[in-house]
Amino acid sequence: MRHTTFRQLEIFEAIARLGSFTRAAEELHLTQPTVSMQMKKLTDAVNIPLCEQVGKKIYLTEAGRELAQASREVFAILDRFEMSVAEQQGLKKGRLKLMVITTASYFAPRLLGAFAKRYPGIEVALSVTNRERVLAAIADNLQDLYFLGQPPEGLDVIAQPFMENPLVVVAPPDHPLAGQHAIPLERLAGEPWLMREAGSGTRKAVERCFAERGLRPLVRMELGANEAIKQAILAGLGISVLSRHSLALHPPGQFAILDVEGFPILRQWYAVYPAGRQLTPVTRTFLDFLLERQHAQ
Repeated sequence: MRHTTFRQLEIFEAIARLGSFTRAAEELHLTQPTVSMQMKKLTDAVNIPLCEQVGKKIYLTEAGRELAQASREVFAILDRFEMSVAEQQGLKKGRLKLMVITTASYFAPRLLGAFAKRYPGIEVALSVTNRERVLAAIADNLQDLYFLGQPPEGLDVIAQPFMENPLVVVAPPDHPLAGQHAIPLERLAGEPWLMREAGSGTRKAVERCFAERGLRPLVRMELGANEAIKQAILAGLGISVLSRHSLALHPPGQFAILDVEGFPILRQWYAVYPAGRQLTPVTRTFLDFLLERQHAQ
């Protein structure tokens, strides 16, 4: 192990976390042969198998799981050292790792851009994925901060609201109800609905809204991404509820936002981190930046 490099541990940790040589290579901007070669050197240094491949999936051995945990502890020590250096440098340098759910990708880059403009020496990294993977990353304490539309249940976290997240009913522009006012929710119960996957925060909010009035939406199609839902709306396949933020990049009139009783559903965006995580100075400053923008609106 004495000849093991930090780079090899970084590569192994990425493989252990992502379950794939290919995805680890993509995340670290390396070629797959380089990743494979470094893994072979690490395995030779340890002199015991660290993982095994079954089909296209990578599974860690018991030794591999122990080394993955040890690697994260090493990187946590280095992170604490970087925190100390950053505090001494007055935030002239540092790194912020942010992971967000897909809907937050419509505004997160703008927030990071404004933050990086104020602190040009800060390096920012943004990962966009679904809620399930964000929750897994929180459980493993992999990133500095996470954006969610609903605080996770069953995880010990701090969830700081920083921006409103209005959910609106979206239809094609030629929908018969477009332009009408105070549409009863009962009128929409028979409409074909396009829904996000089970467990989605938006879907839970819609189903709760219907259930409060003894109704159930008629789900015509279940789709795993907002962009797919928007294309299905434009194709006339049904209506849906989306975050107003997800429509920000579309020209006015491309979609109709229906005036429905009980909508918009006003929710919040949350900046989330594990309760036991020691925040870096950069992360604390970014949180302050978010709250400052909230109060300025």
